[in-house]
Amino acid sequence: MKNLPFRAILAFASLLAVGHAADPAPPSLLTRPSADQELAALITQVKARLDKGGHTEADLAAELRQFDALLAEHKGEKSEAVAAILVMKAQLFVEIFDEPEKGIELFRQLKADFPATTMAKEVDGAIAQITQQAEAEKVSRALKPGTLFPAFADKTMKDLDGQPLSLDRFKGKVLLVDFWATWCGPCVEEMPHVIATYKKHHADGFEIVGVSLDREGDKDKLIAFMKKNDMTWPQFYDGKYWENALSVQYGVHAIPTSYLLDGEGHILGKELRGEALEKAVAAALKK
Repeated sequence: MKNLPFRAILAFASLLAVGHAADPAPPSLLTRPSADQELAALITQVKARLDKGGHTEADLAAELRQFDALLAEHKGEKSEAVAAILVMKAQLFVEIFDEPEKGIELFRQLKADFPATTMAKEVDGAIAQITQQAEAEKVSRALKPGTLFPAFADKTMKDLDGQPLSLDRFKGKVLLVDFWATWCGPCVEEMPHVIATYKKHHADGFEIVGVSLDREGDKDKLIAFMKKNDMTWPQFYDGKYWENALSVQYGVHAIPTSYLLDGEGHILGKELRGEALEKAVAAALKK
């Protein structure tokens, strides 16, 4: 997802705990560990569970109970450290369990129970991002091999050369729709395989439509990259980064992402890399 991955959230919460560890505890709390200390210990436990392959709600059931126990134990405290406990639990549901609805519910609880905290002030943005991401993933999951790849929603779309761009333009061809960006390391690493496959099979009916998620103002950089690497196929670029019109339409939330289509627009494969792409293209052209 485009929001912070869970391990980054773990690191953030660890730093938060360290940052508040020096805060003087109220007299009523001197006989028990602080929320910072308990959260830090729980973070370590969660990390260990993830490293061992525990990624389901059942796998981390004990840790979830500990989150609830910590929140109950520190009920009445409205500190950043206690709020972080709820944030951690919410992120587990969003990032690890793939249950965004439960995560959103917990974020709303954070806003209600800890309104003065820094994290609560970021909740609305986080919920909007999680909701958008969940919808994108729903769209992406529906694009399975054998299904028809939807036509570009914008009928007036043009490529970098100003030519009309639509899937109908490539009817009867084996087509790769490739979402990428010059700032994306894995995309750049994969591009030589894409280029080699294009050069090998273009004359036989293989086409590519590139969809660049490069940022606004990077058009010249994109064109220079394409020229340097002899990428002669059509490219769509609108400078909107993750809000690129086609990436939004097809629920693209990570790159590189690509779809290989047959002559009628049905999906033959997704995320084909290296030799797998060339073999799939060769096989499709023989049909």
